Amino acid sequence: MSSKKILVLISGSGSNLQAIIDQVHLSDEPGNIVAVISNKADAYGLERAANAGIETSVVASKGITDRAQYDQALISEIDNYQPDLIVMAGFMRILTPEFVQHYSGKMLNIHPSLLPKYQGLNTHQRAIDANDEEHGASVHFVTEELDGGPVILQAKVPVFSDDQAEDLAARVQDQEHRIYPLAVKWFVNNRLCMQGGKAVLDDVELPEQGYAND
Repeated sequence: MSSKKILVLISGSGSNLQAIIDQVHLSDEPGNIVAVISNKADAYGLERAANAGIETSVVASKGITDRAQYDQALISEIDNYQPDLIVMAGFMRILTPEFVQHYSGKMLNIHPSLLPKYQGLNTHQRAIDANDEEHGASVHFVTEELDGGPVILQAKVPVFSDDQAEDLAARVQDQEHRIYPLAVKWFVNNRLCMQGGKAVLDDVELPEQGYAND
């Protein structure tokens, strides 16, 4: 099986990037990270990539108010690498429909909630405020709907009565570092794809909440 080229988009510390480096890039899986691109020059994830010998690039978004203009610049940079898979790992930008369509079926994202619950920001505090008994993370294909693409895989964590948002975030992030590399492995092994707006694993359409990794 030929190796798949993975490109990772980041904005910050890159902890999910590190998990994918450790569990996919530096393993025997048929997938290698060919580049890490950040919209922020000071993102620590760039250092993580450099330490692993991965090429890095910055397409700075600061001062650019035209989303379409920025996304075109980003597309130009990404297409230099001709990736088979684009992994969004804490990339804090809302993408234009044109960008999403350009890479349809080739982009994954991880979101810190049990989608379709709590799309958008501040998910941990929202789960606490709602007195939820469980919370978690979801890996999904990226579509034009914000945090609305078909879910591939979810992991759940308990919400305790004395939780602060930071406590819950740490518990969720531990699970993110397990499930995101797993979904990437499925993709590079040709087990995972998006067909007809649905996530398909091993030729079986996944349910709305994806595969449960309890």
